[in-house]
Amino acid sequence: MRLAIIADIHGNLDALRAVLADAQAQGAERIIVNGDVVNRGPDSVAALETLLARGDVSFTLGNHDDLLRLWDARSPDLPAEWFSDPFWGATAWSAEQLNSAGLLHVPADWPLTRTVQIPGLPGVLIAHGSPQHYREGLSEKTRPERVQELSAGHGVLIGSHIHRPAQAWVGGVLVLNTGAVGAPANGDPRAQYLLLTAAADGWHTEFRAIPYDRAGVLARFGSSGLLDTGLSAQIFREEIISSRSLYTPYWSWTEDGGLPRNTRTWDTFLRRLPARRP
Repeated sequence: MRLAIIADIHGNLDALRAVLADAQAQGAERIIVNGDVVNRGPDSVAALETLLARGDVSFTLGNHDDLLRLWDARSPDLPAEWFSDPFWGATAWSAEQLNSAGLLHVPADWPLTRTVQIPGLPGVLIAHGSPQHYREGLSEKTRPERVQELSAGHGVLIGSHIHRPAQAWVGGVLVLNTGAVGAPANGDPRAQYLLLTAAADGWHTEFRAIPYDRAGVLARFGSSGLLDTGLSAQIFREEIISSRSLYTPYWSWTEDGGLPRNTRTWDTFLRRLPARRP
């Protein structure tokens, strides 16, 4: 069996199409979408429709898949001030796009985890973040005792969420991270995913990085109207250009300094960074 485990598409249809074509060329028999199909990019509806139309796809729930549903419901799990803050314009826009297409609540049925069990091979446990929370990232830095808690006896533990590939043996468990299809944060602009192959001597792993033309998705930030929603859309677009995590560091920097999130502080933040384009 050969599995393609893809994640963090984030509304980037061109990157998704590149990965799906490569997975087919590599002979993947099954595709596990490990969360965050939607939000950030302009193509949430098209990306989700593309995956739902296939018969070889299963899903886990990512934090952004859930966020848009929580946003639409004005959930008390989200800070009340977010709903009136223009910084969250891109999230509101993506939620409305999915709602208008009748797709907003599709992820409500997605589980937090998937397992793969093949006789004679270590069990595989897959979750967007960790099996306990979709915002807890897994990598070579995860503490061995935490890996033991999370793996629940499985020999392979796979996460996504951190937008970079990772592989390490941690406390006797193979810990893998898929990297990101639509918004990599490791300086490599290619669409990235994990190929997992069952063999007589165990699971074979291959991290795939697929070139694609980013011009289309970058242009659709403007033509779709997403870029008109404000600063967060600008940041998401810049993350695709730079292949770096910018949104979270910027958020933390403004939080730590008690600063507003606006174009002035964003420009200041960018000037503090080293050259940001690969």
